[in-house]
Amino acid sequence: MKMQVSHDRKAETPEAKARWFQSLPLSARMELLCAYTDLILENNPQIVEKRRPDPTSGQVLIVRGQNA
Repeated sequence: MKMQVSHDRKAETPEAKARWFQSLPLSARMELLCAYTDLILENNPQIVEKRRPDPTSGQVLIVRGQNA
């Protein structure tokens, strides 16, 4: 991991975080995945028991912005 201190708000954008994550070697990414998974399970062990929502029945309306 690259260790540096930044006080710039631009370093907090999702794009900047994605670039940082992509700069990590695969082993470091996997370590983070395991750490995040452990953290989630410690705080909410029942999360693995949650069901997926039922599929939507009927019509679905897709709304797009002006630039889409």
